[in-house]
Amino acid sequence: MARSIIHLLLHFIVPGIAAGWAFKKQWKKAWMIMLATMIVDMDHLLASPVFDPNRCSIGFHPLHSYPAIFLYMVLTIMPKTRIIGTGLLIHMALDGIDCFWMT
Repeated sequence: MARSIIHLLLHFIVPGIAAGWAFKKQWKKAWMIMLATMIVDMDHLLASPVFDPNRCSIGFHPLHSYPAIFLYMVLTIMPKTRIIGTGLLIHMALDGIDCFWMT
């Protein structure tokens, strides 16, 4: 339970720190966009059960797959999608850390 709460809090805190550091002039907008990238978790609705605290999202859910993560990296290259790509990569990194914590 504590791991899930910490994981969720990090999904709010880490993008805020990244937005403040990497997108200083528009950090509020960047933070809100990065928070909006949490919609990527909609792919959890395809799983049964929808939430399993002992399941690693990376490589299991379609929007958490390695090809999708590669696409998120490509998004960071283009200026117009850089914030979105950054938010998605932060999300994947945090989910990857959660997978590591499970072991």
